[in-house]
Amino acid sequence: MGTSAHNTIAAWRAAGESGDAAAAGACLAPDVELISPLTGKFRFRGPAEVTEVLSAAFEIIRDIRYHTELGSDDTRALFYYGVAGREPLEEAQLLRLDGDGRIRELTLFGRPMPALTEVMAGIGPRLLRRQKRAGLARVVGLATAPLNAMTRLGERRLVPLADPRKRRG
Repeated sequence: MGTSAHNTIAAWRAAGESGDAAAAGACLAPDVELISPLTGKFRFRGPAEVTEVLSAAFEIIRDIRYHTELGSDDTRALFYYGVAGREPLEEAQLLRLDGDGRIRELTLFGRPMPALTEVMAGIGPRLLRRQKRAGLARVVGLATAPLNAMTRLGERRLVPLADPRKRRG
């Protein structure tokens, strides 16, 4: 991996672990595109939009600690553990770099489901409020709250019932 790409990845990791959206934004290429794990309906484009998403995400996701890095040259995969609300989160980030070693494409993948719904319930309303769309932020918050609650309940109460190591009585 070239020096500029190495520096970008190191700065990106440090920004994530410190929750610094501005520092993360400095790692982005002018034509950056963020592909969300939460929707396939649109993408976030350009450093301003992506940095705004990162800022909202860092309000929800904390205690980020990168644990694995794979790839070479213009493609890297980073993995971290964090916490979204009260939910443990693991995220994979596929980073594609431009010729200057800056991030031109960022694709996010996350697990488990309760952490993803926690992020979804928090990030949408925050972004909409920043866009001065408070009414829509309330609607999105109200619409995502039941899914978030059902996912948490299912993870804690229903999913353990399907554990293959537990015998039926």
